[in-house]
Amino acid sequence: MTSSEITINRRAFLGGAAAAAACAVTPRPMLAAGKPNSVIHGVHIGAITYSYRGGPDTAEYTLECLLKDGLSETELMDSPIRAYAGIAGGGRRPRGTGAPDTPPPSDAERAKLRETQLAKCRDLRKMFSDAGVHIHAHKVPFGQADDAIDFNFEIAKALGCKAITTERNDDQAKRLAPFAEKHKIWVAFHNHTNNTPTIENIDPLMQIGDYIGFNLDIGHYVAGTHGKSPIPVIEKYHDKIISLHLKDRTPDGGNLPWGQGQTPIKEVLQMLRKTRWPIYADIELEYQVPADSDPVKEVARCFEYCREALA
Repeated sequence: MTSSEITINRRAFLGGAAAAAACAVTPRPMLAAGKPNSVIHGVHIGAITYSYRGGPDTAEYTLECLLKDGLSETELMDSPIRAYAGIAGGGRRPRGTGAPDTPPPSDAERAKLRETQLAKCRDLRKMFSDAGVHIHAHKVPFGQADDAIDFNFEIAKALGCKAITTERNDDQAKRLAPFAEKHKIWVAFHNHTNNTPTIENIDPLMQIGDYIGFNLDIGHYVAGTHGKSPIPVIEKYHDKIISLHLKDRTPDGGNLPWGQGQTPIKEVLQMLRKTRWPIYADIELEYQVPADSDPVKEVARCFEYCREALA
């Protein structure tokens, strides 16, 4: 994910690469009681819902996008969570908090509000789960105060997440490590091109805590190392990697439709199939969407690329 990160029909899912001559991906109808299944030969393929940016920032719309693409796994961005649960942040105010000049709530009022918000998060989890989608991670930013950090881990528990993802920051990792240990929820740090994991020696991030790990972006790794393969890094840190972000980049920084760059997406997926490491592989759509397409169609193309790689 870039630093500027700011998600259509339950009865449809991605078919194959039908109309391949035209490079079109055509969804095929789901069975009435059908649910998506994007676990292919043991590899859990999903998407970070940042991929669906440009549409409504609601949980309902995000779920519809995932279902249309046939994805049963997701890393859920904060906006749909906040909108559904009434959690302040990202330009939103919690529901029922009144005008901007309303006095801050008391401790008791804040505790009651948070329990209501967590109940809504549990409802959100059920809505996704009933539709066949597992939320394995969320990306709600951490607050500064201890109680705000605790609350973020409670959100993760309510959603059924294994991890909370955030941008790499080693000082923040030291701050969060005791909370992660307390809640038994991972914090998975996401790399960009300027802070790729160390391969020569043990990466400092890996020595901070038992529940501190990586959300490894393999495209950013290729661009940040001028063309090195991320496979040795995955092999070295596989027990500390919660999820991957899949995108196709070039050593000079290009971000291209899958198959046109130099990121070894197929080889990485095939390695996960062979090793059975419990690492989620999340599509992140960052290349420019063609004028005659949209994010849902492009995520479908990326998912078809994964299918072919794992066939």
